[in-house]
Amino acid sequence: MRSDSEKILFKEISYKINGILFSVRKSLGRYKNEKQYSDAIEKELNKREIKYEREKVIENPIDRNKNRSKVDFLIENVIILEIKAKSFVTNEDYFQVRRYLSDLNLKLGIIANMRQYNVLPKRIINSDMRD
Repeated sequence: MRSDSEKILFKEISYKINGILFSVRKSLGRYKNEKQYSDAIEKELNKREIKYEREKVIENPIDRNKNRSKVDFLIENVIILEIKAKSFVTNEDYFQVRRYLSDLNLKLGIIANMRQYNVLPKRIINSDMRD
């Protein structure tokens, strides 16, 4: 039987992402906007030499020109990181990340709401991932 720590997807990179989120929040505080947080996260990713794509465009296969979505960060080509700066994360935010995971056929997404009193990254697993 596997322990809980063995069940964590992408454990090392997830730990690094959490460290970046906490560091950025500590330096910027609670009341910045998403772009300011994202700019600071991008600096930290570069400093730590973590591969990422910022604002990766996901094209809708049905309507390639009209319905584009942008993932805040695609990290190491395995984790979607969505940054929020609002009172609370909604079901709509959760379903947005689920949609991104499905469209990119990835297993793990993280939503980080930087405005909450404590930064509590939410991990979202894509149980419908295709092999």
